[in-house]
Parts: sequence; C-alpha cells; structure tokens
Amino acid sequence: MRGDASRRILGGSAVSETIISTDVVEKSNAAREADLERDYASLGERLDRRGIAIDAIRDKVEKFAVAIPSWGVGTGGTRFARFPGTGEPRDIFDKIEDCAVISQLTQATPTVSLHIPWDRADPNRLKQAASRFGLGFDAMNSNTFSDAKDQKLSYKFGSLSHADAGTRRQAVEHNLECIEIGKTLGSKALTVWIGDGSNFPGQVNFAKAFERYLDSMREIYASLPDDWRLFTEHKMYEPAFYSTVVQDWGTNYIIAKELGDKALCLVDLGHHAPNVNIEMIVSRLIQFGKLGGFHFNDSKYGDDDLDAGSIDPYRLFLVFNELVDAELLGAKGFHPAHMLDQSHNVTDPIESLMLSAVEVQRAYAQALLVDRTTLEGFQDDNDALMATQTLKSAYRTDVEPILAMARLKTGGAIDPVAAYRQAGYRAKVAAERPAVAGGGGGIV
Repeated sequence: MRGDASRRILGGSAVSETIISTDVVEKSNAAREADLERDYASLGERLDRRGIAIDAIRDKVEKFAVAIPSWGVGTGGTRFARFPGTGEPRDIFDKIEDCAVISQLTQATPTVSLHIPWDRADPNRLKQAASRFGLGFDAMNSNTFSDAKDQKLSYKFGSLSHADAGTRRQAVEHNLECIEIGKTLGSKALTVWIGDGSNFPGQVNFAKAFERYLDSMREIYASLPDDWRLFTEHKMYEPAFYSTVVQDWGTNYIIAKELGDKALCLVDLGHHAPNVNIEMIVSRLIQFGKLGGFHFNDSKYGDDDLDAGSIDPYRLFLVFNELVDAELLGAKGFHPAHMLDQSHNVTDPIESLMLSAVEVQRAYAQALLVDRTTLEGFQDDNDALMATQTLKSAYRTDVEPILAMARLKTGGAIDPVAAYRQAGYRAKVAAERPAVAGGGGGIV
C-alpha cells in the first residue's frame, strides 16, 4: 500500500487502523445520543405491546451485513456521458480506503466485492490492505462483457457463448483466474454475468449459443473449490437488445440445475421486466434451494442501478419479508449473499452506499416485525385486507432508532452521513487524488 496515507485519520494526528477519527465519530454521536435513547425507549414500549422485544431485533440487525462493490465507490455514468466526481479512487487501494470509511461509520459492510480485471493487483497485497481496516472479501466478479487492455480476442460478439472456440477459451480462463485470486483473498464465491446475446433477428442461433454457454460454465464450475459457490446472474437486455443468453430467472434456474449443487441464482433487483413480482421469484428460488444472493439497488425505468430503497422501499421490504420467512422456517441451505450494486452519477458514492446499506438493514428490521402467526391466520381465512394490513403494520413502523442504536453499540455513527461530512473526508481525498477528466459515451 502507498506509504502512510491510508493510515492517517481525519481530525487527529495518531496513526490508526480507522480512516475517520474516533473523536469525530464520538462528537457526532454525543450530540445525538440522548435523543436516540429516548426514541429507542419509546419504540421499545410500543413494540412490547405487540409482543416484540426491541433488543432482540437490534441484535439481529447488528449481525446483518451487506457487501460493498468496489466499483460502486467511483462515479458512474451513462451511455451518453460521464461526469467525474472529486476525489475519485485511482485504483483498488483507494477503493479499499473508501470502503473502509463506509464500514467504519455504518458497521454494516465488512466485506468488499472485487471486479477483475478492474481490480487486478497482487492478491497478497490486496489482502493485507483490506485486513488493516478489518475488511474481508465477498464474491469475486469476472468481466467478459468488455474488452480489457492488451486482450487478444474481443468480446464484441460474446464471450462464454461466442461462436469462436478461442474466444470462449479466453473467457473461461479469465473466470478461472478470478477463482485463483479469490482463493488467496479468502473469497468463497464467483459471480458470473455476461452481456452475450444479439441485436438483430437471425444474428445467433438461440439453442446453440445457450449450449456453448453451458459448456463453458461446466468447465468453470468444475474448477470451483469444494467450499465455494457459483452465482449466475440474469439480465433482460443491454448490451444485447434483441436477445440475451441469460435473460430471466427461469433461464438462470435452468443453469443452476444443470451445473450442480454449488450453482445458485443471483437476483439483481433491476434486472427484471417492468412490474415483475420479484418477491415471488425470490420465494420460488428459496423453495427449490437455488437462491444464491442479491445485488441490491433500485430502479424507475429499467436497470437504473439507483440507491437501494430510493424508489420503491416497499418492494425491498416485501423481498425481505420472504427472506425472513425462510430464515425463521429454517429453509434448507438458506444463506443468501447480500451485496449492493449501484451507479452513482449525481451524489457522493460513499454517502449513497452508506444510506443504501442502512436501507437494506431497514427492510430487514421491518420484516422481522411481521406478526407471522397472525398473517398465516388471515391467509388461511382468505382475509386479503387484513393480511396485507399485517404486512403494512410492520412496514409503517419507524425502525430508525433500532438501526441507529445498532450502529452506536458496535462503534459506528448514529448519523453516518453527518459524521462523514464533519470529518471532511471527500475534501481530503480530493486534495490527494488527481482530478479525472470527463468523458463522452458511445452515443451522440
């Protein structure tokens, strides 16, 4: 890692394994703790009348974690243009520092998910850099949807399903490299998403392309360590706008069944047709033991990659209603991976990721409040109105005191964004990291 830059704290002079000075966090918390105690006690009394122990909910929230995508701490873009933010990370080591800030203030994001080749570096150095901040590594992500520098063969017309055997071989080898890197880092999963498909009718043979994909994936699957999982991710469209090889959850389920027990389906909340019932998809995958995990985000029109809970927080809650139901029932093999996957174009990425992590925790806490015995009774009686009101009762409960208390008890910030801004982290890194020039997109 570069010198001592990553070890300096803001607002203090001591060398530390935290990025933000504990003095800044403590000062921010001191201004809010008395109000939080009152709010927490008040909520506790109301929950007690419903037969719910608030401390038990808080304890579960404390243990709930979501991974940060390394690419999420940079500024995103569109197909038209990209407008860089200040203090953008220069490399994966800057990204780790930004992720450490999110983890420190929220106490909800202890792992980072890497994307290769974007984050390619000496794995031992990466592991050392992350461990200094108490961070671990989540699923590895391969990239065969764009061409890397000095890449021999192009993925313009596909990768794992490409008509050319040499291109498929190159894509397979890349995924095998990701597994090897992940083994050193302590990762336990590989996520594979491809942009393969077609833009014109007749461009590809649907069946042959899918069979080539399955053959490639079988080889990748065979190289997984025994304690690893393989997550396959579907997406309706983009960059392939006529047909996509892995286009929906049904195809994704077929893939997972074809490959074996370690193959599971990853659900990105933005990768579905408009108005699709995502929570029912989640239920189906749980029921048949093929839910691997999530990429949490939100959308208004398509795969927008907006902040989690920013558009449809009720849908996020309904997804977690299914997850908590499976958790409480002890569904076989149920341990889904949770990760954010967002693109931040007009906000500070660190602030957006902190708030998204909180929103995911919020949906989890609300789902824990559902009176499941009462709900089941209304379902059995076909009382649609009272069944939906039972869910609404949990959703309408303001669980912010629980989330804030969980952060306080674990050393985080009662108000992560306020503490972050008081620390002046963005201004500091902006002074250290060279400005990045803006760029145009592929459409004019």
